[in-house]
Amino acid sequence: MGGTSKTLFRLGTILLLSLSVILSGCSGGTKSGGGKNAPEQSAGENNGGKVEPFEISVFIGEAGQQPTPDNKIYKMIKEETGASFKFEFLAGDIDQKLGVMIAGSDYPDLMTGNTKLTTAGAYIPLEDLIEEHAPNLKKHYERYWNMMKDPNDGHIYILPNYGVLNGDPASNWYAGPAFWIQKAVLEDAGYPQVKTLDEYFDLIAKYKEKYPTIDGTPTIGFEILNYDWRNWGLFNAPQHLIGHPNNGGVVVEDGKAEIFADKDYAKRYYQKLNEMNAAGLVDKEAFTQNYDQYMAKISSGAVLGMFDQHWNFQTAEESLITQEKLERTYIGLPLVYDASIRDHYKDRPALNLNNGFGISVNAKDPVRIIKLMDRLIEEDWQKILLWGIPDEDYYVNEEGRFMKTQEQRDNFNDGTWKLGNKADAWVKFAPKMEGFFSDGNSTDAAAQPEEFKAGLKPYDRQFLEAYGFDSPVDFFSEAPENDIAYPAWSIDLVDGSEAKIVNTKQNELSTKYLPKAILAKPSEFDNVWNEYVAEIGKLNIKAYEDRINEVLQWRTETWSVK
Repeated sequence: MGGTSKTLFRLGTILLLSLSVILSGCSGGTKSGGGKNAPEQSAGENNGGKVEPFEISVFIGEAGQQPTPDNKIYKMIKEETGASFKFEFLAGDIDQKLGVMIAGSDYPDLMTGNTKLTTAGAYIPLEDLIEEHAPNLKKHYERYWNMMKDPNDGHIYILPNYGVLNGDPASNWYAGPAFWIQKAVLEDAGYPQVKTLDEYFDLIAKYKEKYPTIDGTPTIGFEILNYDWRNWGLFNAPQHLIGHPNNGGVVVEDGKAEIFADKDYAKRYYQKLNEMNAAGLVDKEAFTQNYDQYMAKISSGAVLGMFDQHWNFQTAEESLITQEKLERTYIGLPLVYDASIRDHYKDRPALNLNNGFGISVNAKDPVRIIKLMDRLIEEDWQKILLWGIPDEDYYVNEEGRFMKTQEQRDNFNDGTWKLGNKADAWVKFAPKMEGFFSDGNSTDAAAQPEEFKAGLKPYDRQFLEAYGFDSPVDFFSEAPENDIAYPAWSIDLVDGSEAKIVNTKQNELSTKYLPKAILAKPSEFDNVWNEYVAEIGKLNIKAYEDRINEVLQWRTETWSVK
């Protein structure tokens, strides 16, 4: 599928890097960690029995906060392996930042996945490094090896951060897309079953009328985020409302993808938002705000509902928990247009292609980096990275089950505490175990059934009992088996290609016309919508759909997950 010159460039780069590693005389070694809680093995480089320190520069392609200099987990990593991290978090626009990096070939050692960087040849191929130096990573990704390959040249550039599952999926916490609503709204209405979009907005309208302010702040009925790459808050809802999973900008039916932006079922959603705007439910600043402003509004407790992915506003919800405003936290509702449609919001974990860490062509010591990642994917380190330090961050009960005291649970919800006591900047994007450890404990504390139940605040316990549910996940229908080609949103459209250009132009049209349609007088909605559809019709949408379908076909023929 093309990419010959890019492949030759990357191969040349890896050969040069490999030669530099050989000439530098790197050799592996082991060392016991310091303290009873430290892992016993080591991936550090030895020099006369001492671990040689080395710093890894890391670019994180989203906003974040620096860990404290005395962060206990990073200190443990350095003690055993010698590795320390210099993190750079995104500030500003991602495309502008990447453009500057690519123009100057200014790459740190590690970078989070991005198709622009892949296309620019910014990452080195990883398959040979893994085969030679990282047996634990090879075992971790063994079932997914073919899925990780770039469709353009067959190399592996990114180590996916999520989607490698050990055991059946089990979770009490839902991270994905939904129509979110404050628990207070449902409580006030007597805990109704809410299935359709109309029922959802009826509840919000009644609550906003009853409570025009919340803690002195004007109540916002429905919030929308359409900022930078987080545009799914405006774009993605129509596919779910007709009972389809999240495939990005397309709906996939019988293996074939087509856009939904200009379809009548999309119109139905935006016309509803137009009506809700006319009724005063949509935030007047929805289409001018940035991400930080959106999060601040949610943190205030004044936002009754929004369409979003849970992980995207999780820190704002954690702020509400810290403020003890539990009734202002949210429950996800898998809304559909009518009750005859089966919801398909929840899915089985899919490999998070194009997201995770890749080693850059400028990395000073790719062998040592891959050895570090290989060490940290082992179970003893995964327990530390995901649960923390035994007796400090959790305890093991008589049955061998991992549990937390209430103080430990509160710490894990405290953003300031986490900066000094968790390695979140690393963990979020690094390879990780998901599902269960070998001793049967969940890798995720939120999915440990007895820990989840023990950690429920009285308000949340009462809320779930009112619905007869054990966890927020029970609001959703069970996830069917993923189609082998799912999800389509992870397909690289290839920068500079006709498909990419068309997709960018379509997104620009949506960003321009959808707010215009929502904010229009109801009598003018059809005119704006028709103009929008006509503008989409001028684009070579077939080129975009053909690229999606080409890769879906390639996946069907190439991926083999047992």
